[in-house]
Amino acid sequence: MKLKARYIDVDTGDVSVLMHDFDCAELGLREKDRVKVSHEGVTTVAIVTTSDTIIQKGEIGLLGATLKTIGSEDGELVDITAASKPESVEFIKKKMNGMELTTEEINTLIADISSRALSNIELSAYVTSLYIRGMNLRETVDLTKAMVAGGEVMTFSNGPIYDHHSIGGCPGNKITLLVVPIMAAAGCKMPKTSSRAISSAAGTSDIVETFANVALTPTELKTITEKVGGVLAWGGSLNLAPADDLIIKAEYPLGIDPHAQLLASVMAKKKAVGANFLVIDIPMGEGTKVLTMDEAKTYARDFIQLGEQLDIKVECAITYGGQPLGRAIGPALESIEAIRIMEGAKTPNSVIEKTLSICGMLFEMGGEYQGVEKARQILESGKALKKFQEIVAAQGGKPDITSADIKVGQHSVDVIANQSGYVGQILNKALVRVARTAGSPKDKGAGLVLNKKTGNKVDKGETIFTIYAEHDWKLQEALKMAVRLEPVKIQGMVLARVPAFSRVSL
Repeated sequence: MKLKARYIDVDTGDVSVLMHDFDCAELGLREKDRVKVSHEGVTTVAIVTTSDTIIQKGEIGLLGATLKTIGSEDGELVDITAASKPESVEFIKKKMNGMELTTEEINTLIADISSRALSNIELSAYVTSLYIRGMNLRETVDLTKAMVAGGEVMTFSNGPIYDHHSIGGCPGNKITLLVVPIMAAAGCKMPKTSSRAISSAAGTSDIVETFANVALTPTELKTITEKVGGVLAWGGSLNLAPADDLIIKAEYPLGIDPHAQLLASVMAKKKAVGANFLVIDIPMGEGTKVLTMDEAKTYARDFIQLGEQLDIKVECAITYGGQPLGRAIGPALESIEAIRIMEGAKTPNSVIEKTLSICGMLFEMGGEYQGVEKARQILESGKALKKFQEIVAAQGGKPDITSADIKVGQHSVDVIANQSGYVGQILNKALVRVARTAGSPKDKGAGLVLNKKTGNKVDKGETIFTIYAEHDWKLQEALKMAVRLEPVKIQGMVLARVPAFSRVSL
C-alpha cells in the first residue's frame, strides 16, 4: 500500500506512525501493531497509532524522527506493509517467567531497544521483568557487552585510563568537578562522561553546563583527553551504550532501577571509554538507593566481579549518603562550591575529604603510594584549579574561570527555624523536591544552600537553608513545598515526655 507522508511534530519516544482506521483495516492492522515504512530503498519498522480524525484516508502521519529516518519529504508517497513483532518480545516474556536468557537473546534484545523497535509498553515490561526476576552474572556480563557493542567505543593513544562513578542518591555529590582536574594534573587520563539529572536536583552534566560545553563529539572527547588529560562531558552526546538512555526513560516513570540494569548501565559506559581503573562510589543511608551496609557490600561485590569479566580493575567506596554532600544543591550553586574549594576554601570538609579519598584510591590502583596525600598536595598547591581552567577552556568555556563568574538565581528566600534545638534529620528526597520545584536542573541558577546540617545547633529565627530561583513564581512554589515537606527536621534534646501512671484507689 502506498500512502502520502505527512509530518506530525510529536515525539512519542517510539518510531511511530499515525494511520487512518480505514487504511489499517485494509492491512489488517490494530492499535500498536507494526508496519514497515519504505522510501527509496530505506526501510524502518514503526508502531501504529490509529485515528479517523487527525489523519485522512490515504495519508500516514510520521511522528517525531520517523520521517527523517526514512528520508522522505512531506507529501511524498511511501510504501507500507504489515510487520511482525520483534522476536525480543518473546525474550521479555521468558525473563518474566524467571528463565535465563542466552547470549544471543540478550544481543537481539539490546539491538531492538537501540533501534527503537520496542514500544514503550514493551520496554516497560523489560524493565519490570529485570526488577522482579533479576539476572545472574553471566547474563549481566552479556547485557553489558551488548550495550557497549551498540554504540561508540573510544580508544586512546596510550593509557591507563582512570574513571569514577557514583550510583547516585546523595544530593550535592559534585566531586567529579574536583576529581577530574586533580587526576589530570597528575598526568592521568580521565575522559569522564556523566549524565543529566533524571530525578535528582542536578546531574554532573547539568552542573558542568553552567560554565562549559558538555555536548562533545567522540573526536572532541578524544582530542581534549589526549591534550589536556581530563574531560567533563555529557555521555548522551557521545552515543555510548545508546540503549541505556532509552531504558532509563522507561525506568523513570516507574521509579525503579533494576540491579542488573544499573550494573550494566554503569559498566557499559566505562568499558566504552576504555577505563582500566575504576572507583565506584556507593552512597549509603536513608534517602539513598542503598539503605544498608549489607546491600552496599552486595553492590560492591557485583561491580568488582563484573569488572573482572570486562577487564576493568574496580574498587568500591561505600560512602555516607544520609544527608547532602556539602551544602549546595543545584547546578550553579554546586559549581560555585566546587570551584571555591579549588580556589583554596577549606570547607565544606565533606566534599574535600570525599574527593581526596576517591582520588587516593585511583592513584593507589595505578601503583602510587599515599594517594590521599598526593591528591591533597595537588589540590592545595593550585594545580587542580589550573588544570580545571584548562579543561574548561578546551570545552569552550572562559579560560580563567573563577567562582565569581557563575551566576545564581536572582530570587531567593531564607527558610527560618521556628524553634530552637538541633538538626536531627535531613530528608534527601524532600530537599531534592524543593530544589526541583525551584527550577533545578533546567534553570541552572535554581537550587538551595544548607546553613545547617545534621547535629548542628539551631536557634529560633536562624536560617536553616536558602532557596534560589530564576523566576519568582517558582520560588514561591518551592517555599510552599519546603514548608509542607519540612526537609530539615529540628528537635530538642528531649525527644518525648512519658508521664508517670496515675495511681487509682480501688
